[in-house]
Order: sequence, then C-alpha cells, then structure tokens
Amino acid sequence: MNKMKRTVILGTGHYVPPKVVTNFDLEKMMDTSNEWIVQRTGIRERHFVEPGIGSSDLAYEASIRAIEDAGIDKSEIDFIILATLSPDHYFPGVGVILQAKLGLAGIGALDVRNQCTGFIYALSVADQYIKTGMYKRILVVGAEVQSSNLNFSTEGRDMAVLFGDGAGAVIVGPNEEDNDRGILSTHLFADGRFLKDLWMEKPSPKDNPVFSNKMIEEKRYFPRMDGRSVFKNATVRMPEAVKIALKHNNLTIDDVDLIIPHQANYRITELVARSLGVSMDKVMSNIDKYGNTTAASIPIALDEAIKSGRLKKNDIVVLTAFGSGYTWGSAVIKM
Repeated sequence: MNKMKRTVILGTGHYVPPKVVTNFDLEKMMDTSNEWIVQRTGIRERHFVEPGIGSSDLAYEASIRAIEDAGIDKSEIDFIILATLSPDHYFPGVGVILQAKLGLAGIGALDVRNQCTGFIYALSVADQYIKTGMYKRILVVGAEVQSSNLNFSTEGRDMAVLFGDGAGAVIVGPNEEDNDRGILSTHLFADGRFLKDLWMEKPSPKDNPVFSNKMIEEKRYFPRMDGRSVFKNATVRMPEAVKIALKHNNLTIDDVDLIIPHQANYRITELVARSLGVSMDKVMSNIDKYGNTTAASIPIALDEAIKSGRLKKNDIVVLTAFGSGYTWGSAVIKM
C-alpha cells in the first residue's frame, strides 16, 4: 500500500491594488482620527480597488505570482479553490471567473464562503484532495474587495476603518521527497448561533423581491458587527484552535517558529500571543499596511513571511483564523 503523501506548499504570491487609503484620508470622510484607529486596531493604511476591479482581478494577479514562485506552468494546475466573501457577482462563483482569466477551461473550480476563516477551510479541502491523489497541483486563493460595500460615514465608521482589498495565493502539491515536510493537520470549527454578530443581512433570497427601495433606504446591505462579541470570541477561539492543533501533532509552542493569525485587529493578535505565552516576535502582523483583508489576510501574510526570510524551509508555522459565522480554525505546516 502506498504511503499517503503530505501536502506541501510549492509557491506563494500576493497582490494588493496600488491605491493606498490612509487613516488621514478617512478623517476627511467621517468623525474619526488616525490616533483613534491606530490605538484600537493597529491599522494605519489599507489598499482599495478602483471602480470596475473585482475579487477575480486581484485573485488573478496573486495567482500569477504564486505560479511563477512555484516554477510551474499554469497548465499543470488541475483544480482551483477560491475563498471569498466578495464575489464579482451574486452568481456564478468567482472561482470559475478566475479559471477563465487564467485560461484553464475544463478544470474544476470551487468557491469557499467561510469569510475570515475561508483560506484555512480552502487549504484543508486542498489538503484532502492532494493526500488522496485526486489532484497534483491545486491553486488555493483568498481574495477580497471590501471597499465597494462599506459605509464611509460616521454612522458606519466602526466597520469602514477596518477593511482593505487584496489577494493571496498558494500552489500546493504532494511531497515527492522522503521527508516530513508539508501540512501536518488542519482543524475546522463553527458555531452558527452567532451569525448575526457579524453579518451582511441583505440582499437575501428570503425577501421577495430580493432588492427593494426599503432595503436601500434602511442601509441593511452594509455589513454589521457586534464588536465586543467578535473581539471576545476571537481572542478565545484562535489560541484554542492553535492549542488543539499543537496537541494533535505532539508539539509545544516552543516547537513553532511562526504563528500567522488572521489579521483582524492588532489588539486581538496581541491577546492571542499572550494567551499562547509567546512574544510578538513569534507572531506575524502586517495589519498596519493592509487592514483586514478577510480571506486574503493569511495568504498575504504567509507570502510576506516567506519572501522576507522570516519563514524558512523546515520551519513550523501555525495558521489560525476567526470570523463571521462564527467560524474558526487552524493549520500546522512544516515548510
């Protein structure tokens, strides 16, 4: 019987749109300040798309970079998994749009809608496909355009200051070497009782018609969040998921070279580090540059960690995320 091969990351890439929006820019749109945003979130700037640019466009750019980094021809990709909460259209999914832009007609394309935990869910799915031998080269992407549906007024400032646009991508495949590198495990969780604590209520097919003047007038299409509930749960669930993952692999926190959490809020990241008993030197944070890019935040941070030399071959990295749903999860990878 053939030994099941671990899934290794063959290449990474990320892309953010060139337009930079600083906290000082937001001061001109709403009653807020750079000091207030930095103190509460750690965010100093974020990137926004220009009109007409969608998540598939950002995903394409990140994918091309990951394909080049992996040193493969794009024709070698035999499956696409794309995590997003901001698809280009109500339907179809954005995965098929990325597939068409890459010129890969015929291969499967799967959308994952687990919001901030989306990339870890997508990576977990890819891991199963690779380990079972169903596919050999999978493109896994997290891509988001949040800026086009935020309320840039004092009324909506709690959400509007948080988010940015961007995409990150990885190419995964089977470990063909006789070593222990690769994805060691993934761990996925959810609790739908809290869906209204962080959600975009409208538009909804439950309404007939789906779109109405009332929905527009009430601004119910803007995302809403119970910030205290999200903060409280995120600071508990992310370190909890890391501890579960470490225990599953008979590892301790001392064995870990880097922790890459979802970039939601720098204060949350600090509390996750404190709960795990590590200094911030062991935790990746780039939220000051990008804000919360939802499903794209972990692959963007992963790519930056690798390209900067902070993450090297044979290092152990733990990914963890928490987001709308509620959903949360973790992954342990030996690079």
